[in-house]
Amino acid sequence: MQATAYTYDPDTRSGSVLLDDGTPVEFGSEAFEAGGLRLLRPGQRVRIETEGAGAALRITLVTLQTL
Repeated sequence: MQATAYTYDPDTRSGSVLLDDGTPVEFGSEAFEAGGLRLLRPGQRVRIETEGAGAALRITLVTLQTL
């Protein structure tokens, strides 16, 4: 699934993304570290992997979108 980086805190290595429908979803440091990234800037397109649905949706991986 694709999303757009919305917020990122380099101290906690966590933040949030906006899904293509505009829904914000937060991610924790474990999802960020699983993607092997060092930095994330708001507005970057990212690829995410998730578990659950609706209010229980949880991001398990955040990495950069590549073509």
